[in-house]
Amino acid sequence: MSKLIPTPSQLAVGKETKVDAKSAAPKRSLTPRRRAREYALQGVYQSLVMRRAGSLPNAAAIAKQLGEDPAFRRCQLDLFQGIFDGVLERTDELEAIITPALDRPINELSPVEHAALLIGAYELAIDLSVPYKVAINEAVELAKTFGGTDGHKYVNGVLDLLAQKLRSAEIQAG
Repeated sequence: MSKLIPTPSQLAVGKETKVDAKSAAPKRSLTPRRRAREYALQGVYQSLVMRRAGSLPNAAAIAKQLGEDPAFRRCQLDLFQGIFDGVLERTDELEAIITPALDRPINELSPVEHAALLIGAYELAIDLSVPYKVAINEAVELAKTFGGTDGHKYVNGVLDLLAQKLRSAEIQAG
């Protein structure tokens, strides 16, 4: 059985951090929908890291591990399950949608940015109930929370290009 990879939030535990005005500010509480997307990102991240290491990701085991976090019960479970399962079931299709908008090979993306792009692409291309602005904003926020310094800018640019292609009528309607 494959060993599960720590999620981005688990990797941050015990990490030394500088305290600045931004990190010292009180955190706003997460909505159940935002929390669901964060857990979906962590699950997709684990899946991507396992795939890159040559292991087959076990979605049920990843979801079980995420579900053991006490805060998991405060997420919108159906949204988490829809995004997590949807992205894992359609990873190849979503990567084919994302790849033309990238400036580098997809395997050179950080796993966090890759996961945020997959979630954003899923909500833009598959879950049309999510307005395009929300899909982009939520993926950007995930990249800000878990990704590198400027990763969110890259995620924003790629998803903006995808939205113009996938949701042009919605964009024109305002």
